[in-house]
Amino acid sequence: MSYYPPPGQGGYPQGGYPQSAPPPNHLVWAILTTIFCCLPAGVVSIVFAAQVNSKWQAGDHQGALKASNNAKTWAIVAAVVGLIGSIIYAIVMFAVDSGPGYTY
Repeated sequence: MSYYPPPGQGGYPQGGYPQSAPPPNHLVWAILTTIFCCLPAGVVSIVFAAQVNSKWQAGDHQGALKASNNAKTWAIVAAVVGLIGSIIYAIVMFAVDSGPGYTY
């Protein structure tokens, strides 16, 4: 008689890790930075964010953690690039508006 539960019926799952919540996928932040900040970096962030839960459920816990960290990093990159681009745009518009007062 075995005192251990059959695989998948209690205890640890097949991968040998205890059941726990997956790491944050940062999907909302990735979508917002894609819409409002920087499209290319935001799309990369969305791709990594979409991988987190599926990798976690497949038992690839290290891959899920790495995808979560990559999603966060690319969302930060998108936000910073968007902020710098907005600042440069504001400076250029201010410089154009404060130029010589020519009227046509």
